[in-house]
Amino acid sequence: MFDVSKGDLVGLVIGPGGAGGAGGAGATAAVATGTATASVTLDEVATMEAEHGPRWVVWSQATTGALVAAGIRVARAWDLVAVHRLLYGGWSSDPGRIWARLNGLSTANLPQVRPPDLFNQVDPAAAGNDPIDDDGYVRAEWAAGAWAESPERAAAWARLAWRTAQLQQGWLDASSDPARMTATARSESAAELLCAELAHDGLPLDRERAEAIIESFVGRRPRSDADAAVLRAERDELVLRHAPPDSRFDLRSPGQVKSLLRRIGIEVTDTRAWRLESLRDEHPLVEALLAWRKAERVATTYGYAWLDEYVGDDPDTGAGRLRGEWSGSDGAAGRMTASAGLHNLPGDMRGAVVADDGWVFVRADLGQIEPRVLAAVSGDVALARASADDDMYTPVARQLGVDRATAKVAVLGAMYGQTTGHGAQALRGLQQNYPVAIEYLEAASRTAQVGTDLRTYGGRLVRMGTANANDVSERDLRSHAAARGRYGRNAMVQGAAAEFFKLWAVTVRARVAPLGARIVLCLHDELLVHTPLESAEATARLVDECLQEAAHRWAPRPVAGAPPVRFLTDLSVIGCWADAKD
Repeated sequence: MFDVSKGDLVGLVIGPGGAGGAGGAGATAAVATGTATASVTLDEVATMEAEHGPRWVVWSQATTGALVAAGIRVARAWDLVAVHRLLYGGWSSDPGRIWARLNGLSTANLPQVRPPDLFNQVDPAAAGNDPIDDDGYVRAEWAAGAWAESPERAAAWARLAWRTAQLQQGWLDASSDPARMTATARSESAAELLCAELAHDGLPLDRERAEAIIESFVGRRPRSDADAAVLRAERDELVLRHAPPDSRFDLRSPGQVKSLLRRIGIEVTDTRAWRLESLRDEHPLVEALLAWRKAERVATTYGYAWLDEYVGDDPDTGAGRLRGEWSGSDGAAGRMTASAGLHNLPGDMRGAVVADDGWVFVRADLGQIEPRVLAAVSGDVALARASADDDMYTPVARQLGVDRATAKVAVLGAMYGQTTGHGAQALRGLQQNYPVAIEYLEAASRTAQVGTDLRTYGGRLVRMGTANANDVSERDLRSHAAARGRYGRNAMVQGAAAEFFKLWAVTVRARVAPLGARIVLCLHDELLVHTPLESAEATARLVDECLQEAAHRWAPRPVAGAPPVRFLTDLSVIGCWADAKD
């Protein structure tokens, strides 16, 4: 069909019945290269993938999601949204904005779809099959979906995707480190492929276990709204019975909870959980309040309504699956995000995350990833040597002459900009013993404080803004600058760690697929891989090998006299997520 080789860029869009109908009957697609465009079927897309293995250029995860729904899982992609966020930071990434930024056009007044009126008469024929208007912008109607109105328009939209990828590659080539940024662009695009698969496949979850866990916190499933109100009042009473007689307080109001605590002789500046934990032995009400809060979180966020909305069936086995939307980047430092509570699932609910019959989970959690990443990106020889230890904080503590806990607080404080309190004295020791790493953080802080944007090791733009000097006081300006400094130094480490994690994850995705295994959860620095029992040992081995492969490909070459930074993971093979040892 096309004269393409493995890894060549090929524009791809999926029309009605595909993107709209998840690859159902009548699904059509259009593909484009630099020399040709064509309308094709999804079967032909699958054939191109199998025979040629191109790098599919897509406008967003919606296209790859349609492929996954149609049973097509591609190896490589160039996700225009993912690369745009890498180049320009932020979250906004519609086709019109992507094209405008690449072509030096203002994004302040991007074309908008407006209903026809006396002054705005739309002539569909005037635009023909050209997605670009007379001012060089993407036509708003096309970006809103008019590209799918005909095969000719779909082909033009696929060609525009290909052209956009070429422009993005040109910007990467002109960067200070084109090889590194191109590698990041490809990894970020592969992460969006993984996100499409995570959203489709879901996290294995046993409905009966989940319902039993919910019931243990909030009681039986309510029969009506009125019944739910009765059950809610009963939960409140478990706390209020410890209050003085005739006391009535709204436990969902922090201010009223402070007043309630004051009535029993406990004065607090706020009602944060950690503060209440320290007071749990002061009065039975505090213990009851802590238990109530846990139940309230389950009732409002992870209760029966959550179960009904987000847990469906696996189409092949009928087993429960918790599904949410996934994104490869949070728009800031670049961490993966998920909806449906997948990234904040309470620890107690992990008991419902159970592998299918004949399957197990391989759970892998990166160890002390932030200080190891800092050692790598800063090129600090002494910190790189410390990474050789299984517990990196132990050699740091020896070097500083403090206990391990203090060393950990000092290292984390340096990365988060916390320079006072516990560990502050040890922080001065860090500056003496690991000057290269500390200066890396300080330089990021200084840059951020004056409002200059940063780029992570992998090249992601981290936007910084400045307060309007006319709107705030001098004191507030200094406070805002300090906050930007803390954010900047942390983003340089967290952003690089996110890039490394995603490279590891997409490497695992590729390597374990032949074993029938799939990643079902990416949680901060943790992977959960669902694998057939007979492949468990091989899957676990591959997960660790992929970490070493990712480290070799991603980590900077060590400076003279420094060992490579060691990355490690805690691996376990389990049947239930709750069985993992933290």
